[in-house]
Amino acid sequence: MTTEAKSALSYTNPPTPRTAPRAQGAWVKWLLISITILYLGLILFIPALNVFVEAFSGGVGPFFDNLKSPAFLNSVKLTVIIAAIAVPINTVFGLCAAWAIARNYFPGRTLLLSIIDLPFAISPVVAGLMFVLLFGRNGWFGPVLDTAGIRIIFALPGMVIVTAFVTMPFVAREVIPVLEEMGSEQEEAAKTLGATDWQTFWRVTLPNIRWGLLYGVILTNARAMGEFGAVSVVSGNIAGKTQTMPLFVEEAYKQYKTPEAYSAAVILALLAVVTLVLKEIVERKSRITDVQE
Repeated sequence: MTTEAKSALSYTNPPTPRTAPRAQGAWVKWLLISITILYLGLILFIPALNVFVEAFSGGVGPFFDNLKSPAFLNSVKLTVIIAAIAVPINTVFGLCAAWAIARNYFPGRTLLLSIIDLPFAISPVVAGLMFVLLFGRNGWFGPVLDTAGIRIIFALPGMVIVTAFVTMPFVAREVIPVLEEMGSEQEEAAKTLGATDWQTFWRVTLPNIRWGLLYGVILTNARAMGEFGAVSVVSGNIAGKTQTMPLFVEEAYKQYKTPEAYSAAVILALLAVVTLVLKEIVERKSRITDVQE
């Protein structure tokens, strides 16, 4: 091959450097990781760590003493009661809604999905105000409720209603994709073999959606116990009566009872940690089940 031919060949097919793109890719990767860690540190890790530091600044003994106040214990009791009512309600609703949407195609199906997602878009404060305008003394149903001697706003029923509203989408949104991925073949086969609808649900459907259902229940419970805005509007934030744990933290901080506020905040933070651990366990179990199947 002549020198001119070699020159032309090298011009048309120049050597491609391989180390430069790799070095550039590594540089971009570590830059993005650093930005992510820095952002999480400023927004999440440092504030959360500060709560624990302030809560235990006086020692372990004072921390537990702060958790023995009657107002705090009542807030814990009320929070558990609200979650114990709202979570089962939304679990049943989520299963029914998921079944109706995943197994049927009907006019307005997309609209129904959007309505279920509405609590994600509406501010919790606005949600609380909506129910005050409905069930308050001057609301649409206020006079009727007063006549019947039923109290919704500034009482437990109103707090349960708004908590059920803000936690409504979680179970349905977790179960719908699982039902759609599962398909209806197994259920139809069970019915062909003589199983009733109830037997089909318990023996075929529920085992297949159990991890998605459990995931949705965990998220629903965490949101129910941590809800602040909507509950604050309809409860009146009355200490010892209509004060949940998040409301107790806010009120204690306003009253300059910072040790009590930080101690209660630690309990809520630990609840979030437990939720994350359970979430990870459920996701791993779900992945293992998918691999085995």
